[in-house]
Amino acid sequence: MLFNSYPFILLFLPVVLGGYFWLGRRSSLAPVIWLALASLAFYAIGSWQFVALLLLSIAFNYGVGHLLVVAKLRPSQRKAALALGVAGDLLVLGILKYAGFATENINALFGTHFAVHILLPVGISFYTFTQIAFLVDAYRGQVAAYGLPHYALFVTYFPHLIAGPILHHKDMIPQFEREESKHPDAHLILCGLIIFAIGLFKKTCLADGIQPLVALAFEARSPSFDQAWLGALAYTFQLYFDFSGYSDMAIGISLMFGIFLPVNFNSPYKATSIVEFWRRWHMTLSQFLRDYLYIPLGGNRHGRVLRYVNLLITMLLGGLWHGAAWTFVIWGALHGAYLCINHAFNASVPSVPPLLARPVRAAGALLTFLAVVVAWVFFRAESVAWALRVLHAMADPTNIVFGREEIAALVLVAIYAALVWLAPNTQQIMGYDHGNRRVGEALRAGRMRPLILYGASLVLAFGILGIQSHSEFIYFRF
Repeated sequence: MLFNSYPFILLFLPVVLGGYFWLGRRSSLAPVIWLALASLAFYAIGSWQFVALLLLSIAFNYGVGHLLVVAKLRPSQRKAALALGVAGDLLVLGILKYAGFATENINALFGTHFAVHILLPVGISFYTFTQIAFLVDAYRGQVAAYGLPHYALFVTYFPHLIAGPILHHKDMIPQFEREESKHPDAHLILCGLIIFAIGLFKKTCLADGIQPLVALAFEARSPSFDQAWLGALAYTFQLYFDFSGYSDMAIGISLMFGIFLPVNFNSPYKATSIVEFWRRWHMTLSQFLRDYLYIPLGGNRHGRVLRYVNLLITMLLGGLWHGAAWTFVIWGALHGAYLCINHAFNASVPSVPPLLARPVRAAGALLTFLAVVVAWVFFRAESVAWALRVLHAMADPTNIVFGREEIAALVLVAIYAALVWLAPNTQQIMGYDHGNRRVGEALRAGRMRPLILYGASLVLAFGILGIQSHSEFIYFRF
């Protein structure tokens, strides 16, 4: 089921909200079970054939986690239990997501003709990573003994299940246990509705609005210089508003239930370096890769060279996490190389004099954005050859069309660029503070009520009117 669909907005969400708060007046556990069942129903409506796999994954990881938390195991047994859990998760993910990719490469290398066609379960990358983090923390002794309903809700919670953010048990399960979250809070519901409206507008009006321009680069066999740049920039902004819109909607929906989701998106194109970009883009994935891959690999503890190797490995695997294709591997490798260059630059170049700080930051922002755009070409292209064709066109200014269609596209791209660089983001508008569980304090105090409410009503109306029959989020594929 899509957040940007009439059945979700007009039926599913009101029914689940009403049931959750009605049960909250009678019991502490019943709302948790209700929300977990509703989340399974949400998943089943779009992917019923994978519900059994999701339930098996929850049972397996909860069982292994229970062993690590409750059972009196010797250190070697604890290590074996963790290895079993992580290996089981990675095996399932590997078979379902990468078997076809591996077979294609074997066929290409050895001239064989094996065929593997497996439908990728929706959201498997997100709920697998979420549970691997849970197992590792259980092994480290950082997990309390959670009840099965709370754990099941933590994994299946529908605002995040399909496309993130990647949740952490220490952040989420205590919120599910709080008594206050099971009773309606008018302020949180209002703030959630406003944030959802902003996200819906970003998706249905902005991301879907610029999507046709992407074809200029990625559906033309021989794009010109201007077409390639306009198509690549259009995809850059489409992905931005698509992912940002989903993240806002997820936070907004969750707020209506009294639950604060982590921020996953913080104006990443305003970053002045690649290091900063990864602190702003898909923030929960970056934190997961840092805490459960980069640091266990050694991080920066064994010298500069090994630090760069660890960075490259982390980003290569991060790229492969996004999709089983060489285009994603190259995308990850490019960002790994960018990060290495960025760290090497920081280590070898002295501090900039205050007088030059602003122009240097502006140059850094421009260079970072261009590097990100180049990498997005691989992320979007159907094949490496197609990506190279687009990049070749972007590097050839002798072939320019610049007709009426390209001029119109340039105006649209310029408007999107202004929105990205000049407008505040949603958490700034709403004062969303995940760490302190605060949102909309200015709204609560009555200082911004008319402006915010009128604006939210307008974007909600545009967002609902802009809903198309079937417009999936890009991150659904991962």
